[in-house]
Amino acid sequence: MGIQFFKAYTPSTRHAIRPDFKELTGDKPIKSLLIKSHSAKGRNNQGRITIRHRGGGHKKRYRLIDFKRDKRNSLGKVIGIQYDPNRNSRIALIQYQDGEKRYILHPEFLEVGNIIQSGANSGLNIGNSLPLENIPLGYDVHNIELSPHGGGKLARSAGSCAKILAKEGDYITLKLPSREVRLVPKSCYATIGKVGNTSHMNLTLGKAGRSRWLGRRPTVRGVVMNACDHPHGGGEGRSPIGRKHPCTPWGKPALGVKTRSKKKATSIFIIRKRS
Repeated sequence: MGIQFFKAYTPSTRHAIRPDFKELTGDKPIKSLLIKSHSAKGRNNQGRITIRHRGGGHKKRYRLIDFKRDKRNSLGKVIGIQYDPNRNSRIALIQYQDGEKRYILHPEFLEVGNIIQSGANSGLNIGNSLPLENIPLGYDVHNIELSPHGGGKLARSAGSCAKILAKEGDYITLKLPSREVRLVPKSCYATIGKVGNTSHMNLTLGKAGRSRWLGRRPTVRGVVMNACDHPHGGGEGRSPIGRKHPCTPWGKPALGVKTRSKKKATSIFIIRKRS
């Protein structure tokens, strides 16, 4: 993926860095792989805001992605690379031998016309999906299952991948993009390669309006609020937060505090916590 810069004709184009979309094939999305997507706007089933700063944004439809890769031992041909408004990575349209079409996450260096396969006997090629026990040490993988037949859960965002460090018994040791080292059952499937669109981290929106198009509403710092609205608020003029550590609007610790529950049953599979 490439990026494009702009001459500073307006304040918004002065700092804008946007994708050039040259890798896309320009195909329209497959209607059978589209479903209606309802924006919750940060509300729960009672209509109360549980996630702040969400709402608005452009209307979009959800693309059904094949995270399970359960069409085993059937060759599929890449016939298109498309944009997905629901994720920062691109998606690849695959047509299998029986004519069925599916979307998968687009791995880096996978091009139109390439052949991919899913199954224990698949080759070690970019885009192929295999059990972790059949992938050699040191390989980069993405779309990794946490439980057999559960579908890919780990390393799915643009430019991310995990590395296979060791194999011992019934588990495989993986180093995740967050630098967490954890154990995953050896029968779980993973896709070889790194997720594409690696330049996504270099993009700059350039103006507040682009954030609104993405469904992000403005964020206000707690230190500029009144004391009744935030623990950081109040005071005369510019004043510090008045506490030892930053906290949320509800008084809980914020900024760097670990929020993972210590009672989680899956903590036994984590060898090294994420940094």
